[in-house]
Amino acid sequence: MTVQAGELEQRIAAFAAWGYRFEFDGGVTTPVPEPSMANRQEQRRRYFFDALLRATGGSLRGRRVLDLGCNAGFWSLAALEAGADFVLGVDARQLYIDQATLVFEAKGIDPQRYRFAQGNVFSLQLDEHFDVVLCLGLLDHVAKPVELFEVISAVRPELIVIDTEISRSRTSVFELDTLYNRENAVEYETVLIPSRLALSELAAQFGFQTTALPQNMTDYAGMRDYLHQRRLAFICTKDASPYALEAEKRSGLPWWATALKARRRSS
Repeated sequence: MTVQAGELEQRIAAFAAWGYRFEFDGGVTTPVPEPSMANRQEQRRRYFFDALLRATGGSLRGRRVLDLGCNAGFWSLAALEAGADFVLGVDARQLYIDQATLVFEAKGIDPQRYRFAQGNVFSLQLDEHFDVVLCLGLLDHVAKPVELFEVISAVRPELIVIDTEISRSRTSVFELDTLYNRENAVEYETVLIPSRLALSELAAQFGFQTTALPQNMTDYAGMRDYLHQRRLAFICTKDASPYALEAEKRSGLPWWATALKARRRSS
């Protein structure tokens, strides 16, 4: 059933905060704390979601997608709009599940094409197969990266998209850290942040080849973590993709010099 604009505005306003900006018919939008957050989601879309589509031949048609840590369903929606047959979004917070459900209802998405589930990712009991797993902003929120890959591997994906904070170490390490917003951590307030080599070696243990994606941002507003090279996106595949993915080339310069160059390019 279509949600009327007046009712939709009321239901949107009933939530204390939104992390993603959604646009609906009638000019209705979800409010975000900073205008730069809208730029952030669009820059991330062209950064790793467009790369996902290049790796799958331009479409997710015929594929089932698992969105871990789905928040309000922004990437779940993007997957369906890219042609995915079905999306399952999982998040530990009921608030986000409620937001995602409202978004999909307001967008008029066929309920047969999606499901949202509230729960701890490590307690998932999934007897389903998914072709693509989205792990966006989740790996850096857990203290059990090996167990997370076990959960992902259990659904037998052909492809994983990971967007995560990374350690700047050039060796294979997981850096112990504490999140600024501790309520977003999964199970433990301390988390393990991988270096890019550690992530690649962990994925290889489960049979995946990993490509670090080169940053292609045109505007770094709201993207400070990417600008300072504390965040990268990766695509992991079981087999070499028939569609070329450009790999990120690690600079021999220190991180602050590379970040300064990126800032100058976007200004």
